[in-house]
Amino acid sequence: MTGRRLKPDELELWRKVAVNTQRLQADRKALETPLTNLKPPASDKPIRQPIAPFDIGQRTNGTSSKHDVLPGVREQVASAAIQMDQKKFARLKRGKMKPEAKLDLHGMTLDQAHPALTRFILAAQSSGKRLVLVVTGKGKDRDDGGPIPTRLGVLRHNVPQWLAQPPLAQVVLQVSEAHLRHGGGGAYYVYLRRMR
Repeated sequence: MTGRRLKPDELELWRKVAVNTQRLQADRKALETPLTNLKPPASDKPIRQPIAPFDIGQRTNGTSSKHDVLPGVREQVASAAIQMDQKKFARLKRGKMKPEAKLDLHGMTLDQAHPALTRFILAAQSSGKRLVLVVTGKGKDRDDGGPIPTRLGVLRHNVPQWLAQPPLAQVVLQVSEAHLRHGGGGAYYVYLRRMR
């Protein structure tokens, strides 16, 4: 949005509207209380902070608040329960186990990457491999600035979800972020179940 200045007639119209408005909830005095008069809460209820006055045409303070209600992919993968042997998992996290196969998804779209991942994982398990490396990359460092925020690293966020859904969920035993020597945050170790 451009920062054009309001015309005098637009400002006058806003002032008329502002004078004739009424509060929806007149009993909410907390919004009118200055911050200096607030007392510590007597209970665990949060205090509603007063809204700072804002005039039409006034510039913002320049800080944008980015809200992300979902935990990051790193936290999601790290909080997953350990399904494999504890000693092997510790070796895996330290980068001591060598992946037997590698799939690089760099430059692929979601429509290309999902079938490629499915084929790779199923083929790796059928050939008897246990540990494979899936390289997603860390993703772009920017958002397009649209009204709906987009997660950075689309493949990095989708690969763990794909691995947890059928048909791969029956094949995958453990997913973990790769050690730095194997790609760090831009790659995943995928530990596969044994063929039966």
